[in-house]
Amino acid sequence: MRTFREDFLWGGATAANQYEGAWDADGKGPSVSDMCTNGSHTVPKRITPEFEEGTLYPSREATDFYHHYEEDIALAAEMGFKVFRMSINWSRIFPTGMETEPNEAGLAFYDKVFDELNKHKIEPLVTISHYEIPYALVDKYNGWYAREVIDCFVRYCEAIFERYQNKVKYWLTFNEINSGTMPMGAVLSLGTVKGYSGPLNKVPDEKQIRFQALHHQFVASAKVVKLAHEKYPQFKMGNMDLFATSYPNTCNPDDVLLNQQSMRNMNWFVGDVQVRGYYPSYSERFFEENDIVIKKEAGDDELLKEGKVDFYTFSYYMSVCQSADPEVNAKAGGNLIGGVSNPYLKASDWGWQIDPKGLRYTLNEIYDRYQIPLMVVENGLGAYDKLEEDGSIHDAYRIDYLRQHIEQMEEAVKDGVDLMGYTPWGWIDVVSASTGEMAKRYGFVYVDKYDDGTGDLSRKKKDSFFWYKKVIESNGKDLA
Repeated sequence: MRTFREDFLWGGATAANQYEGAWDADGKGPSVSDMCTNGSHTVPKRITPEFEEGTLYPSREATDFYHHYEEDIALAAEMGFKVFRMSINWSRIFPTGMETEPNEAGLAFYDKVFDELNKHKIEPLVTISHYEIPYALVDKYNGWYAREVIDCFVRYCEAIFERYQNKVKYWLTFNEINSGTMPMGAVLSLGTVKGYSGPLNKVPDEKQIRFQALHHQFVASAKVVKLAHEKYPQFKMGNMDLFATSYPNTCNPDDVLLNQQSMRNMNWFVGDVQVRGYYPSYSERFFEENDIVIKKEAGDDELLKEGKVDFYTFSYYMSVCQSADPEVNAKAGGNLIGGVSNPYLKASDWGWQIDPKGLRYTLNEIYDRYQIPLMVVENGLGAYDKLEEDGSIHDAYRIDYLRQHIEQMEEAVKDGVDLMGYTPWGWIDVVSASTGEMAKRYGFVYVDKYDDGTGDLSRKKKDSFFWYKKVIESNGKDLA
């Protein structure tokens, strides 16, 4: 009977914009995330074109990996990490994105990080662009809406590929690239918010702009994958999708068809482009019905074919249901992605429904479709953690969540899925991407940092730290 392979990549995931801090150190320029204020479960975070005095911008310091990388990597090594998912901050290498030469101080920082990982025999898994873009590119070009940004991105990749060719093997081009299919992606991923000031849930939404910008990301990804395959054959290049699994709310054929459409538009569309190498046939109707006309240049379609990824990665947190009944939809709420709550599932403190079996289903669906190696690069439970007087944090709820998802991953492996690794999200506490708060904690490691900006940034091990160490040591056999 199949189980996790011996070289299974156990580890954890982070992102520079939520973790690194040092937002203006050593020549770094501001990114979109540096221009976002804090928020909460009930109050949306905002983006501002100029810094406002007296306002907290949590990504500026985040949880300060920049000054704690040795300590943090040592903690990851203590847990037994085989892989460390992280991202490079684009504006640390090219402060405005438009320079012709990279910032040496920025390159040197990541040299130190990769050398530290190598010292502990941990493989880096690097996301090239994880929910950040130099804000200067937003200001000048309206982010990815302008084709000029493709060349800026390629130049950035050329610099980091050449510099780290002997230190990094696994690369992901864009984090949750399919967020660009949703209004929130305009801020988080596409940077198509030139001049906008206000809450993230009120960004003026123009589908034509979003999908044109997404096309430019597809071309940019394909270009750098092709570059890697030709010049750095030792590299393995992956994509990364936010997989929003959904089910029909009932067996009513209207619900079934609506769910099929939702799965296509939200999940399969971007994967089909990046894995299969072309726009799927069903996208034509979607574009026509939404008055979207993708402007392509000669050679774009060929590039998409030539720049197909080697492995498929995704985040998985929750599932939803789709209902064609407007009365049912009116009662829905609390979910990250639009949809109806599933009465068979429990939910987290933030209303995200917990569906471990949905992960097994998702792994099987993706693998059946693409037949390339898969990796779950984000999965975790955001929750309120209580710091006890003795410094302990008892997070049995997190252990339960992860245990159930790992059990279902193993079931998927038994089903025949080629699963190469698992990096739970926020293995150390980081700033929330969706709400900009610290109270929503995911980590095995507690960071003394709070929503008012206070905290000494000290690190403390939660109960889940010791549990996950045991999981890795046993290659997933000991989940007790």
